Amino acid sequence: MIEGSIAMKGYLIQIEDATRDNQYYRRVLFTAQHSQLVLMSLKPGEEIGEEVHELDQFIRFEEGEGIVVLDGENHAVSDGFAVVIPAGTRHNVVNSGKTAALKLYSLYSPPEHKDGIIHKTKQEADADHDHHFDGRTSMK
Repeated sequence: MIEGSIAMKGYLIQIEDATRDNQYYRRVLFTAQHSQLVLMSLKPGEEIGEEVHELDQFIRFEEGEGIVVLDGENHAVSDGFAVVIPAGTRHNVVNSGKTAALKLYSLYSPPEHKDGIIHKTKQEADADHDHHFDGRTSMK
């Protein structure tokens, strides 16, 4: 079970366990005014799809094998790898594994998605055209 706790001024979670336990394509765990924590799980052969953000993104891989494409250049990644994607960088993440999910967490700065959003599948995420950050945070 993925559970974290919202502290008075932040969020606490065992991120490695939460990332490995996540079964959803995308799950927004916590959104602050200037950053956001998101879990992702890509099925074998699945990819995020090429995209460019107007924000910075950090990705940490916890399980599986994949390819990160940064402005057309491929980089193999696996457990323990991290990548920083500056705003304006064309990028993609692909699960290159044959049997295992590619598990990762991402930090966006500023936030990219609506707080608390869960997309169970990539198809669900692709169909959701109203998922972008709307100014609401996890802080109550």
